[in-house]
Amino acid sequence: MEPRFASKPPWLRVRAPGGQRYTELKAVFRKLDLHTVCEEARCPNVGECWSEGTATVMLLGDTCTRGCRFCAVTTGNPRGAVDVREPEHVARALSQMPLKYVVMTMVDRDDLLDGGASHLARTVRRLKELRPEMRIETLVGDFGGHLDDVDTTADAGPDVWAHNIEVVRRLQRTIRDVRCSYEQSLKVLERAKQRAAPGTVTKSSIMVGIGETDDEVIEAMSDLRAVGVDVLTLGQYLRPTPRHAPVERYVEPLVFDEFANEGKAMGFAFVAAGPLVRSSYKAAEVFLSSRPREISNVLSSNVLSSAPEPLLPPAALIRR
Repeated sequence: MEPRFASKPPWLRVRAPGGQRYTELKAVFRKLDLHTVCEEARCPNVGECWSEGTATVMLLGDTCTRGCRFCAVTTGNPRGAVDVREPEHVARALSQMPLKYVVMTMVDRDDLLDGGASHLARTVRRLKELRPEMRIETLVGDFGGHLDDVDTTADAGPDVWAHNIEVVRRLQRTIRDVRCSYEQSLKVLERAKQRAAPGTVTKSSIMVGIGETDDEVIEAMSDLRAVGVDVLTLGQYLRPTPRHAPVERYVEPLVFDEFANEGKAMGFAFVAAGPLVRSSYKAAEVFLSSRPREISNVLSSNVLSSAPEPLLPPAALIRR
């Protein structure tokens, strides 16, 4: 178990965020009063992703009704509070920003009848009207297993529909909120794949180093593939504060390579696996690599930066 102030292995060291584009985007986000999960969740890759024109925006406020033991987002009860102007405000703001790919995520809102599904869907549709060339990924919760709400978000037409299973089956009850479950996550992922427009990518993510075994990771990967998940990301769990679940092990890069090779054999369209990989890390590049027939068209539309950095070292990125 990780001591409170244990040093991290060298492959987990990252540069502090900086650069002109990062600074500009941060100023614009503050000016427009937009919340980013990049900041709320203390993502180690915020500087790199922002500098490459990808960001993750959080809708419906910054207070989540659930309390998972790995997550740094504030837990509380918003008591039904919703800014009805947010879909228009966020869509207009994003349409004016120098972004090429945006991930729209949301806190869990169990205090709302539809879990916030219609709010997210309105935001996606409006941004597509204003910036049809911008790629949109939606990263959502399980909506309490209510499939009508899953349908609402899938029908909005995101390019990628994502929901994270987070941890292996055995750790669900101890790590995720009691209202989450392994089976429920698989159910909503399967429904999204069935409901979404043809060509829509479905995506999920697993954290490692939080108490699982390698065999349990492979089992979870197999279960995700069985419900039609196209893209999978695997990354090292890092403890946000001493109040959160401890790190049980630091998984070495070579083990992530093995996970990626297993995912390739299972038939995933794309697997991003590495210590610093997060669900939305280099999301634009992962999307393009999962849709090889579209790469030339998308690149000509300048969805990616003209000179992207090499993908995810020391991670493994495997394309089928």
